[in-house]
Amino acid sequence: MTQAQASSPLSAVSARRPRDKVAVGLLACLLGVVGAHWWYLGRRHAWLVTAFAAVSLFCAVRFYPVWYDNPAFFLLFIPMIDGFIESAVYSLMSDEKFDRICNPGQGKVSATGWGPVLVAILACLVGAIVSMFAIAMVVVYVWVAMGWLDGYVL
Repeated sequence: MTQAQASSPLSAVSARRPRDKVAVGLLACLLGVVGAHWWYLGRRHAWLVTAFAAVSLFCAVRFYPVWYDNPAFFLLFIPMIDGFIESAVYSLMSDEKFDRICNPGQGKVSATGWGPVLVAILACLVGAIVSMFAIAMVVVYVWVAMGWLDGYVL
């Protein structure tokens, strides 16, 4: 192989390992709050999601005595819920579309089985539970802040 062939962009793309639907789905479901699936997919602004999560966690731990009962912690629900949605979307995406978006220039490398389906089910179940918890926490936080729960023992 000549120097020109080794440095061509096409050879760099073909030398990269193909991305897996199950890996993308699990990273989005379990670590989507810090943008792990964005890093895995090589998205351009993945560092913004990670920095947002780090700043929110820092503010939650540093400035509030109860870290889980403050607005900075509530902001973490945004990338977390986005991770659950993206987990289901990437897991249930057709193989052709997934390879075209995530594995360009590598041909057909994905072969869907039960793995992506199970990851999508996990994402929907955990995402629904976390979303309901987030909504409940925000409602209770607002009601306490407005004094609507004065006299009630939670």
